[in-house]
Amino acid sequence: MVTLEQLRHFLARVQRDPALKQQVEEAITADAVALLAQDLGYSVSGSDILRFSGQSASGVRVHRIEHPGEYPGRYY
Repeated sequence: MVTLEQLRHFLARVQRDPALKQQVEEAITADAVALLAQDLGYSVSGSDILRFSGQSASGVRVHRIEHPGEYPGRYY
C-alpha cells in the first residue's frame, strides 16, 4: 500500500529530525500531523495516521489520544 509506505517514510524522517519530532508532538490532531507530512511531500492523511495507531515504524510509535467530547470510533 503506497500510503502506508509514505507514512513509514515520514515516521523515519520524524525519528531523524528533532525539530520535526517536536512539531509532531505539539500537534493537536492527526490532521495537523498529516499537514506536516504533506508539507514535506508525503501523501498521508489524518485518517491514515489514526488507522496506524498502536503500531510503530522506525522507532516511532503512533498512538491516538482521546480528547474530551470526541466520538469514540468515529475515525474507523
